[in-house]
Amino acid sequence: MSTSGTQGPRSMSDRVLSMVKSLRAEVPECVASGVIDMSTGMLLAVETVDSHPPEVLDMLAAATLDLFQGRNVVMIEGIFKERRGVVSDRHYFQEILVNSDNLAHLFLRVDSADEVVAVVVCRKSVNVGMLFAQARRVLKDHGQL
Repeated sequence: MSTSGTQGPRSMSDRVLSMVKSLRAEVPECVASGVIDMSTGMLLAVETVDSHPPEVLDMLAAATLDLFQGRNVVMIEGIFKERRGVVSDRHYFQEILVNSDNLAHLFLRVDSADEVVAVVVCRKSVNVGMLFAQARRVLKDHGQL
């Protein structure tokens, strides 16, 4: 419990919101950031420069779920793990970069919570190396969710 003037344990919701705000502020050319719970398919938090209808944000969450845990993706992960002798429940794919005509979308699994994915959307002119470096740093700085 947190009281005025002291820093107590923060709720999961507070930690997610803090991560989203940090991604939006610290990743170069970022126009939106969000966090998705893959176990429920829900968008936990989002921050964007533009307003978007709720159904568009819901579709982002659903598309992220398909991207990381769709039937074919899970099958490919299983084949890759088998061929490489990996025996683990950890997901094989940890980061995915998708470029559209005007934007770069980076999806990253959160190390401390394998079923949570952070999404960062930047202008396509972003330096991709800096996009990865800053997004990874923010996730690392936010540690445990």
